[in-house]
Amino acid sequence: MFSTHDLGRRPGTMREIHLSLPAPADLGVDMIGVPKDAEVELDLRFEAVMEGVLVSGTARAPLAGECVRCLEPVSDEIEVELQELFFYSDEDSSEEDSLLDGELFDLEPTFRDAAVLALPLSPVCQDDCQGLCVECGIRLAEAGADHRHEKIDARWASLQGLVTENDQEK
Repeated sequence: MFSTHDLGRRPGTMREIHLSLPAPADLGVDMIGVPKDAEVELDLRFEAVMEGVLVSGTARAPLAGECVRCLEPVSDEIEVELQELFFYSDEDSSEEDSLLDGELFDLEPTFRDAAVLALPLSPVCQDDCQGLCVECGIRLAEAGADHRHEKIDARWASLQGLVTENDQEK
């Protein structure tokens, strides 16, 4: 919760703040997200306008997750732009708009929406990640170019046991 007390209700007054807060829980998608309690850096500007308080700025947070191709850990950072108008009263706003709770407002829903929409849906450890071998599960980047598996046609598999070593030498 942030306070707008020092802005008053005088249009044109402004305040800038820079702070770090812990990230909320469950901020992400299946494969990547912002870890709970990770440090979120906020650079915000509060401006009093006729209808309420306009909050704008940026938020930066670390990301942690897994590569969708090889399941290796992935870490990155996300920076999102925030902008929300918090209305003084419900007379000036519609149902979907954010209202001030007295002189306080909660920026978490705005940050959550912006961060989740900016997350990569399919994070990869490297742009050229080859993924895993479908036969044995080894990472193809570690397996090398000569990695192969002998493929036996299922229709002939039962005959495989009939061949002896002496027959193969002839």
